[in-house]
Amino acid sequence: MKKGLNDDRCTGLTRAGKPCRAAATEGGLCFFHANPNKVSELGRIGGRSRSRLAAEPTDPLPTLDTARAVRDFGARLIAEVYAGKVAPKIAAGLAPLLGLQLRSVQTEAEVRLVRLEKVVDRLQADAERRRHNRLEPERLADNRHLGQELLGI
Repeated sequence: MKKGLNDDRCTGLTRAGKPCRAAATEGGLCFFHANPNKVSELGRIGGRSRSRLAAEPTDPLPTLDTARAVRDFGARLIAEVYAGKVAPKIAAGLAPLLGLQLRSVQTEAEVRLVRLEKVVDRLQADAERRRHNRLEPERLADNRHLGQELLGI
């Protein structure tokens, strides 16, 4: 008699209720239906081996306190992703943080710029008054410290 294709198949059922298509062992069941506890154990082992732990950074994080430093770090990050040194998922996680840092640095620069503009405006106003009124020497000495006072130096 000719053996059918299903003669050496597992007699167990899948979760969907369909016949299992795996090859049967001597008992008529596949390895997983014969050993149901092994399924979760092997799944855990496989999950652990596929998980990716954060790798220790090889270089310390540079100080990102200027727009140029943030830009340079972003360029380095892109190069490292391209070279395969950094996983794209890591770079994708860092990108929003770099954007946040850049906005923070730009805000600080804008505050300093406003202070400098105030200093320039006061100095120009004093220069204009000097042309018209000829300020006394002690008033001119006060202007030397004006920039330091406004900038908090």
